[in-house]
Amino acid sequence: MSDLATGFRYLLKGQRWVARHGKQYGFGLLPGLLTLVLYLAALTALALWGTDLTTWATPFADDWSSPWQGLLRGFLTGLLFVLALLLSVLTFTAMTLLIGQPFYENLSEKVDRDVSRDGTAPESGLPLYKELWISARDSLRIVVRALCWAVLLFALGFVPFVGQTVVPVLGFMVTGFFLTEELTGVALQRRRVELRERLALLRSRRLLVWGFGTPLALAFVVPFVAVFLMPGAVAGATLMARDLLGEETRETSEDEDSDDQETSASAS
Repeated sequence: MSDLATGFRYLLKGQRWVARHGKQYGFGLLPGLLTLVLYLAALTALALWGTDLTTWATPFADDWSSPWQGLLRGFLTGLLFVLALLLSVLTFTAMTLLIGQPFYENLSEKVDRDVSRDGTAPESGLPLYKELWISARDSLRIVVRALCWAVLLFALGFVPFVGQTVVPVLGFMVTGFFLTEELTGVALQRRRVELRERLALLRSRRLLVWGFGTPLALAFVVPFVAVFLMPGAVAGATLMARDLLGEETRETSEDEDSDDQETSASAS
């Protein structure tokens, strides 16, 4: 279970890092704000016209008597909105990273330089257009995988008891895994680690991934929270990527102070 706590600590360390580097944090907010506006517009449109969509999709219920027609279409409209919300959580990170690739690439490099013992950061050596292409291609592959899981969980949601208890927990765990993949991809792509190898790395440390990604998935349900946590999430994912690859990481003074306080507290 130590990996679970370590993953959560990386999430906190990332937030602390951007708190100490205000300029990087400010630039890192811009892509998330733009993505948030786009997603809110789409969800608002669904809320306004979702009933029309379910009415169009269920012509077989036109002749049903009250209250069954209203119950069916109301349930499907609510379910459609919940599914759209889940998909927005799953794809928010991918879209934000795609829009903000140069911003987050720069932030991740600065984290690497700050914590590496020699003050350097790995570089892919690829031109920007190629990095954007690779990022978009890999993000699409991850989104397809996430959609397959979303459809499966959506179907399991109809199973009595399991759909109301187990499925929501699984949903956040799956979302956390894919969020972590997208976020660590910023640092790992600079190291020329391909998607298949990235997934293998994450699967080998699932508790670490869930410790980092599941709390983030819960927080990302609130759109405004997602925007403000995004820069720190990229920073924390960079630190976790170094751990996954076994790279030596120099503890910052703040981390050392925190470790000293924890040691003192344990001793007392």
